[in-house]
Amino acid sequence: FEVHQPYRIRHYTIFDAGSKHDYFEAPIDSRESNKAVINKVAEKSYLPMNAILQELLDTYPEFRVSLSITGTIIEQLEQWAPEVLESFKRLVDTGRVEIVAETYYHSLAFFYSRSEFEWQVEQHRRKVKEVFGVTPTVFRNTEFSYNNDLAYWADKAGYKGILTEGWEPVLGWRSPNFVYRPNYTENIRLLLKNYKLSDDLAFRFGNRAWAEWPLTAEKYTHWLSETPEGTNFNLFMDYETFGEHQWADTGIFDFMREMPKEWLKREGNTFMTISETIDAFEPVDIVDIPHTVTWADTERDLSAWLGNSMQHESINALYELEEKILNLGDNSLISDWRKLQTSDHFYYM
Repeated sequence: FEVHQPYRIRHYTIFDAGSKHDYFEAPIDSRESNKAVINKVAEKSYLPMNAILQELLDTYPEFRVSLSITGTIIEQLEQWAPEVLESFKRLVDTGRVEIVAETYYHSLAFFYSRSEFEWQVEQHRRKVKEVFGVTPTVFRNTEFSYNNDLAYWADKAGYKGILTEGWEPVLGWRSPNFVYRPNYTENIRLLLKNYKLSDDLAFRFGNRAWAEWPLTAEKYTHWLSETPEGTNFNLFMDYETFGEHQWADTGIFDFMREMPKEWLKREGNTFMTISETIDAFEPVDIVDIPHTVTWADTERDLSAWLGNSMQHESINALYELEEKILNLGDNSLISDWRKLQTSDHFYYM
């Protein structure tokens, strides 16, 4: 699951430029209020979902989960919803919930500044160690963006695994339900999202016009079990799928409570963290992805963030400021510059 919230930019006009520097502090009654958003998502999604996962971990020794949790959401939970952060800590403390490495600010820095990218990955590693007491060994880049160059970097950085989208044009005849090795690497392993099964939950679950509605845990686990090939099913989705994107009245929480029980009824079925999957299975083939893929939209490329002129010009202007911003040594300004790198801002342009 991906757990992420950006620092939303407040309503900021040209008349504010040069005089007001509080870019992210919107009034509490505004839709741009970060505190209000965090409190709403905590109540609707994080707290109930964490309670369910804790219950499942307590009930089923085989149950496992992997979480990708950004630096920006950790900071906001520390500030406005510490009880939510404590509930995440309790999950990790079970030893059966893995935290995945990524960029601290959920940025696309890899494609614009390698030094900034590496700083953010290291900062995220330190934050995860400080808050959760663990060091990530598997990497995923923002928006599942991936190419051979990123895999090569992650391999040299010592990560045992890396994640991306299991999209047919890059997989060819291969199935996403196996472990692979990225091209031009030595030790790292590649796990691919089964986007069809993931999107059944993330996007289609509450759609009454969907031919498979209502989706029950029994039906879903039957689909998994009847899949003709594979050693592992990689189901990746936003954590906010539960309660925020798919509201409670769709039955999504009830589905989550029941799914592990249904899955474990069948002999040989189990759950694994990403690291456990990598340790359990040898790669069956090499996957070559020279061009960048992501998990967004039908194109599965960076066009959702960089496809129009405003997006392109904005992100280039932002990274062109890097040397000037860092040389000033103003920590508050540097922090604002990094918060502006979050990919969400460009997605909505």
